[in-house]
Amino acid sequence: MADGVLFEGTGLRGESAVRAIDPTTGRVLRETRLPADLFGEGITITGDRIWQLTWQEGVAIERDRNSLAELRRVHYTGEGWGVCHDGSRLVTSDGSARLTFRDPATFTETGQVVVRAGGEEVDRLNELECVGGQVWANLWGSDDIARIDPATGQVTAVVDASGLLSPQEQRGADVLNGIAAVPGTDEFLLTGKYWPHLYLVRFVPA
Repeated sequence: MADGVLFEGTGLRGESAVRAIDPTTGRVLRETRLPADLFGEGITITGDRIWQLTWQEGVAIERDRNSLAELRRVHYTGEGWGVCHDGSRLVTSDGSARLTFRDPATFTETGQVVVRAGGEEVDRLNELECVGGQVWANLWGSDDIARIDPATGQVTAVVDASGLLSPQEQRGADVLNGIAAVPGTDEFLLTGKYWPHLYLVRFVPA
């Protein structure tokens, strides 16, 4: 989110898009679609720009935040899953246990860290959100969201996000894969592929 606008990236080849949405009403303010050969993945905001990953095409797209127009493309190695901006660098995931750090102006790789919990690697890192010096990552195929210390790669907490959907809603929904911090609050927006709602939540100790 930025300036009260929610920015959303959607996936599926031939159906991928980037949208600017009014989070209060759900109204789509602006939308641009990707070429049919690109499978859109995570997006993040860096000032007046948006970075958007693609899944297996090895292409990151830089966009103008206001118009959503494509400004340039940068090529990278490996898959693209999630991306967030921690204020000074980009953090990206590729479905493994690795987080990769990148320069927000050039998208050049500047470092990596392997995520672990109890000494074991935590893979399937998917959608990311950077907030308060921590990285939140949903674990693909589960309802778990891990809080990660990017300096060490250690998981410092795990959120169980199950129970948001009713049994009936679950039958038409796919995986949890959307997380966005609400600026100026301790709240997050959660959603998933084919989910019928966007949920406003606060993470609390069990």
